[in-house]
Amino acid sequence: MVVKVDSYPLQAELGEKSRSPRWAVAIKFPPRQATTLVEDIVPQVGRTGVITPVAHLRPVEVSGVMVSRATLHNWEEMEKKDIRIGDTVVVERAGDVIPAVVKVLTDKRDGSERQLLIPAVCPACGSEVVKIPDEVAVRCLGLSCPAQIRESIIHFASRHAMDIDGLGEKYIEQLLRLELVRSVADLYTLTRDDFMRFERMGEKLAENLLAAIEESKRRELSRFIFALGIRHVGEHTAKLLASAFGSIRNLEQASEEELMTIREVGPQVAQSIVTFFRNRTNIEVIERLLAAGVAPSVQEKKVGGRFTGKTFVFTGALTRFTREEAKLLVEAEGGHAAGSVSKKTDYVVAGAEAGSKLDKARQLGVTVLSEDEFLELMRG
Repeated sequence: MVVKVDSYPLQAELGEKSRSPRWAVAIKFPPRQATTLVEDIVPQVGRTGVITPVAHLRPVEVSGVMVSRATLHNWEEMEKKDIRIGDTVVVERAGDVIPAVVKVLTDKRDGSERQLLIPAVCPACGSEVVKIPDEVAVRCLGLSCPAQIRESIIHFASRHAMDIDGLGEKYIEQLLRLELVRSVADLYTLTRDDFMRFERMGEKLAENLLAAIEESKRRELSRFIFALGIRHVGEHTAKLLASAFGSIRNLEQASEEELMTIREVGPQVAQSIVTFFRNRTNIEVIERLLAAGVAPSVQEKKVGGRFTGKTFVFTGALTRFTREEAKLLVEAEGGHAAGSVSKKTDYVVAGAEAGSKLDKARQLGVTVLSEDEFLELMRG
């Protein structure tokens, strides 16, 4: 059952948290529980390289569903609950959906139970495994890890990265099924005959895909850096890195100290970048990309543009342009488009139904513009 505030003005006053509104709450029945045995704990590699311990359980019925597996989230959580192979545990389906181990019945132990230690190397590819300070996650850093390759190729080919037009998830899945790619570098060795092995593939479509792959070789350096999928490096940070270092070679050699001289790059981001480029497998993939003709270009930031040194935030439903188009307009004039409002924000451009960002702008005394006023400012 959901209990909520009916009044729209009161809803607006209460606002929202990052994942849920403050004006509504869900009330649920307590989850049903069952007791079973942990037969094994297996490390599983997720799409972002996070290695998660997964409990293989003796099958037990919980809320009408047979449960045989449950994620233990991470090693810190597993150690906190002291879950071991051979333990008798209480399980439930969190939200009546996701199986979870609630607690261990330690009085049932007979001394034969075993702990699962953090693996030294990735169970899927053998690459280095690291636990980054201040994070609970254990990660595989291999760019060619088969457990991550599908998501890494999807990200690499996406519109905001290398923008390989037409290479969607279905085609990527066929590439993997036919074992035509094992890393993003393999995209640039594909031939017409390779694509003709696909289901429902015609010659014209194959030619279009090859042309899109060829065209992607000349993307901006910032897109190439973003496409590599370095942890904590989003589109904006990739642009900062491209502007500061000018080439992927220079970025490879950068130290944490050098990286932290860049505005908005802190210790966590700097460490993540250095760790990525220390991984031999990642360097091999990059070398293959460059050898295949990928030649990222540096897009110079306009110096002396009308928005140089200015920070914009866009909020609400925009009708005259998309968020991405607005961001490019600002950056083309030397400005910066941010995602949140702060004291350093110069302008907030508000579309229809703008919410908390508009309220915060008014509280901080930030100049608020309509879309038409923004375009007028653009024209000078």
